[in-house]
Amino acid sequence: MTKSLSLMGVERFFDENDVIVSKTDLKGRITYANRTFLNVAGYRESELLGQPHGIIRHLQMPRAILKFLWDTIEAGQEIFGYVVNRAKNGDHYWVFAHVTPSYDLFGKMIGYRSNRRVPDRHVLEDPIIPLYRALCEEEARHVNGKEQLAAGYKMLVDTIAGTGLDYDEFIASLTAPGKHGKAA
Repeated sequence: MTKSLSLMGVERFFDENDVIVSKTDLKGRITYANRTFLNVAGYRESELLGQPHGIIRHLQMPRAILKFLWDTIEAGQEIFGYVVNRAKNGDHYWVFAHVTPSYDLFGKMIGYRSNRRVPDRHVLEDPIIPLYRALCEEEARHVNGKEQLAAGYKMLVDTIAGTGLDYDEFIASLTAPGKHGKAA
C-alpha cells in the first residue's frame, strides 16, 4: 500500500472464494449482512442492521466514486467498482463490488444489494490506488464539501472520458484476461 494514500490500521483480507453480501433499503440503511461481511468488517449483526452503509466508508474512498455509484444504482442500473472500506477497528479492506437495485414482485425498486469479492491486486496497485489517491487529493484542494465533490466528480468523469471508454467498459478493461497476467 502506498504511504501517501494513508490508510489507517492494517489491511484485512478475505478468502477469494468468499463473497461479502449486504442489502440496504432505498436510503442506504443496512437490512442484511452476511457472515463474511460481519467477520471482515468486525461488526456484530446488531451493530449494522439499520445503520447507513456509510458506516464502513473509509476516509480514503473518494466521494466522487461513491456519488457515481449512488447515481447509477438510484437510476436503476447495476454497477461494478473497486471500494476501500473501513472495519470497525480502523483496519481497511478492498473489495470489487457489484451493486444492483432490488425490486419487489411488482417491479418497484425497494433497495440495493451488494456482492463484494476479492479484487485483483494488480488492478488495485495500478490504476485504482493511484486514481483514488488523485481524486482524494483533488477533493481535498477545495474548501467546502459541495466544491470537493464537484471537483472530484469532474476529475473522475474526465479521467474515464480520456480513456475513450464509458465507465462500464473502463472497469471491464481492467479485469480483461491478459490485462494483468490473469483473469479476475
